[in-house]
Amino acid sequence: MAVAMHSRKTVALTGNEAAAQALRQIEPDVVAAYPITPQTEIVQLFSTFVNDGLVKTEFVAVESEHSAMSATIGAAAAGARAMTATSSNGLAFMWEMLYIAAGLRIPIVMPVVNRALSSPINIHCDHSDTMGARDSGWIQIYSENAQEMYDNILQAVRIAENPSVLLPVMATMDGFIISHGMENVELLSDGVVKKFIGEYNKSYPLLDISHPVTIGPLTLQDFYFEHKREQAEAMVRSRDAIVSIGREFGELTGRGYGLLEAYRMDDAEYALVVLGSTAGTAKYVINELRKDGEKCGLVKIRVFRPFPGPELSKALGRLKAVGIMDRSDSFSSQGGPVFAEAKAALYQGALRPKCVNYIYGLGGRDIGPDLVRQALLGVKALIDSDKDDGAVKYLGVRE
Repeated sequence: MAVAMHSRKTVALTGNEAAAQALRQIEPDVVAAYPITPQTEIVQLFSTFVNDGLVKTEFVAVESEHSAMSATIGAAAAGARAMTATSSNGLAFMWEMLYIAAGLRIPIVMPVVNRALSSPINIHCDHSDTMGARDSGWIQIYSENAQEMYDNILQAVRIAENPSVLLPVMATMDGFIISHGMENVELLSDGVVKKFIGEYNKSYPLLDISHPVTIGPLTLQDFYFEHKREQAEAMVRSRDAIVSIGREFGELTGRGYGLLEAYRMDDAEYALVVLGSTAGTAKYVINELRKDGEKCGLVKIRVFRPFPGPELSKALGRLKAVGIMDRSDSFSSQGGPVFAEAKAALYQGALRPKCVNYIYGLGGRDIGPDLVRQALLGVKALIDSDKDDGAVKYLGVRE
């Protein structure tokens, strides 16, 4: 049942402020964090909530991002609901601990503000940070705007702590574009959020000395393979949990979520595939092209891990051509990570549209309506082209 209007309010917030409000309402037992642009505001604002007595969270100011994830893992293993947040090189500095969190099946939730990785040094948006961590065993949810970031963090708690999942979750948003851009965000009341996320009761907490357990033991050829297989199966099981929780959240708020979102795809002949804030620009361009009779559409991937292969193949398989957009490069000479995964998904289908990969927006380069329009019309031109598909193009780069 939808929440009554008095149990929600609309306020103007930046993405970072929306994320901080989500953390405040969740009120985790422990938050360990280290500042890094453009994420700093999230934990800075949350620390003021702690200081002002608005939450009972134990806030741990650590000396590095590696320490932030280490402390978060330790707190979560002890039985606490523990969270942190980071961005870019901070995420890279956590690398070792990302794998440990996932391998230990610890349900941490971490907001990540997408920012380019050095070098050269850059503080603006692309997806190279989280895409670099795509195989670390974390669930990854991408946000189009501040509202989605708020909603995704709340859902991420339920997803991570689901008994059939027990995996850490990254909820991401584009640096500066969303994190520092102000827009209307509908906040639920504190009580509604508390009821939605529920109490956290960890199975086998490390500090339960009456029932001692071993955390992070050495396993060699005897059991390591089985541990990894079970971790992989948990990622598969998370698909159903993500969809079910997204549906429940939709019944509560009127904003339902799935693994992906199809936009004006019912009669589309060609389309773009995007992540994050670019989806909003693409929707605007598609609406404009539709006025001219163009049958174009959009598929926004919300959840990149687990990758929604069957759903994407179903959404795109009947099209004539598809443009797959990557805000990072894999440096494999085969295109970006979204392109590689989408092509693999389409390969399983009976119908395979022609595909082109657009790598765009690296280091925060603006992706405005003109460039999105150029990409869409380039996809349309591919329909009647005798050229092989699978091309990798750099959109908006100086030659």
